[in-house]
Amino acid sequence: MLINEMISCKDFSCYDLNKSGYLVPDVSINPEKIKILMIAEAMPENPNDYFYSKKDPVFMETTLQAFRDANLEVNTIDDIVDLGFYLTIAVKCAKIGYSVPTNAIKNCSFILEKEINLFLNYKVIMLMGDVAIKAMNYIARRNSGKRAIPSGSTYKIRKDEFYYKNIRLFPSYLITGKNYLIEKSKRRMIAEDITNAMDYIKK
Repeated sequence: MLINEMISCKDFSCYDLNKSGYLVPDVSINPEKIKILMIAEAMPENPNDYFYSKKDPVFMETTLQAFRDANLEVNTIDDIVDLGFYLTIAVKCAKIGYSVPTNAIKNCSFILEKEINLFLNYKVIMLMGDVAIKAMNYIARRNSGKRAIPSGSTYKIRKDEFYYKNIRLFPSYLITGKNYLIEKSKRRMIAEDITNAMDYIKK
């Protein structure tokens, strides 16, 4: 299944985004093998830094480290996919500045929902950061009338159990960006969340 043949943005109606950074990955994924969806924040400013780029993407530097922190031997995105993970982002354009506009998260959640629905055998969605959590809550509200993840600091709620349509949700922290390597407490919690997600699908 080629992801970019299945989903796309039709109108680019969001504001305060770098739309030249829009990308849906030109990557072929076997949906039957995917057990965990891992959703990060937004596209990098340089598309060559995205997870599935073949040019030593910046996103993969910290992502690989996150999996290694969880004692998983990975060296490439293919190694991560072989573990049953599909990595994507909540907002398909690059952000301008530090934050992602709320309207972009809401609008892109419709694309993200279609992307999630491409997979049939997954058991877990990992929400890596506040943008991913907000996007998931928009999806949940449209389908159930209520949010999937309650408000509150991630470190306070991350050990509680949350579900959406019988899918286990893990609210966690952003795995991309320069701050990842210096925030040791968040690195530890991300590693724990990856381990717990892997343990859950093995049950």
